[in-house]
Amino acid sequence: MGKRAEACSGESRSLGRWAPAFAGALLSLATPAHAAEPTTYQRALAAGYKAAFLCSGIFNAGRTQAQVEALELTGIYAEYAAIVPTLSAGIDYRTRQVTVAFDPALPPRRSEWRHGRGCETQPIGQLEMSEAAEYPAVNVAGPDSRRWPAGDGGINPSTGPAASVAAGAFGPAYGEEARTVGVVVVQDGQIIAERYATGFSPYTSNRTWSVAKSISGTLLGVASRKNLLQVHSPAPVREWRVHPYDDPRRSITLDNLLRMASGLHSDTAGNRTDALYMGATTVTQETTHWPLEAKPGTRFRYANNDILLAIRSLRAALNDDARYLAFPRTELFDKIGMTHTVAETDWQGNFILSSQVWSTARDLARLGLLWLNDGVWQGERILPEGWVKYMTTPSGPQPEEGPGYGATMWLFGPKQGLPEGSYAAQGNRGQYIMVIPSERLVIVRRGEDPVGARFDIAKFSADVAAALR
Repeated sequence: MGKRAEACSGESRSLGRWAPAFAGALLSLATPAHAAEPTTYQRALAAGYKAAFLCSGIFNAGRTQAQVEALELTGIYAEYAAIVPTLSAGIDYRTRQVTVAFDPALPPRRSEWRHGRGCETQPIGQLEMSEAAEYPAVNVAGPDSRRWPAGDGGINPSTGPAASVAAGAFGPAYGEEARTVGVVVVQDGQIIAERYATGFSPYTSNRTWSVAKSISGTLLGVASRKNLLQVHSPAPVREWRVHPYDDPRRSITLDNLLRMASGLHSDTAGNRTDALYMGATTVTQETTHWPLEAKPGTRFRYANNDILLAIRSLRAALNDDARYLAFPRTELFDKIGMTHTVAETDWQGNFILSSQVWSTARDLARLGLLWLNDGVWQGERILPEGWVKYMTTPSGPQPEEGPGYGATMWLFGPKQGLPEGSYAAQGNRGQYIMVIPSERLVIVRRGEDPVGARFDIAKFSADVAAALR
């Protein structure tokens, strides 16, 4: 696999037409000509995938089991696509648990919903949880009566040219097999176009995948403003400081992590973290043991681990688990009206903020507005002055092709047919927040694209901007 593949993740198809061969290469590696019967571990991962998505889809998003199985659980990674439909799921609406059996000798995989924290997947082999005295009611949030952008009042999307372009996102115009589930276009702070697929609404969340990385960059900006962390200082990773001898990884800074320039090794190009996402190893187990293979700051390699380590640094800096678990909600989501957004954790309480956030198109549009306004929300400064510029300015090593990379943001411009200074958060299965500052535009596209399908976010965004001129 070449250097370009190394610079991309398993989510690289979300880079539109600049993400060529990586997804196909993964497929060929995962599905040899004479595929063997899946191992117990593969079945365990597939069961964990199913349990997690059913739990979050039902209890975070308010979707039905049938809806999740028909969309979110189809078009998935080839290693699990054939296994997942063969596994039966049990949904306990009283205890808010989903269990998926995968092997007669082991307990079923289990994911449990917790109020304000979403679903937490338990490790392979975990026995059934003990009976709790009470289970908080699940109340999937509906409309907020406050006026947009704080709430959902006063929104009257036009039927003008932006709406026509938005409608095109739901057909093959920007990707033959793409499956768009929501689009929101904001100009001058107002929603001017909005559309959803059947089964989705302004209040239906789905997983952000790697858009969560840009949420991480934003949260660390909040922490920086509170003087909890210094971005150019070494990341406070405890495991790199316990040995009496100097650990060379101590030199890795938060800036290195946010720019995908840690220099850490991982076992796959792009650093797929299936053991964490599906197997329920913990963030600590997954991220802290990899050795250096390049000097920090000298190599770009897209890696989930870098962002997971950055957010884990916030837990170390706070040194207060209750405050840490509340931090995304109290310091960001609640402040800007992201009331339909939840950041999920592993079973040891570490945020999986490389991917595992559930949010709506409107909530992501609110986040885009925060970025567009340099971290100021309705007169209140949330991010340090200049933090958005930091997130959207390249420094050091860059991807060899396609958009550039800042600090958790993808950088677009004339080479991609967009105005200079455009930038985006991007995630697997077609999640995008595109910001075009010169046009005062925020464009959100939510998808459930199957493996190998690509939605051309640059062309779509360029067409929206052109229609509004």
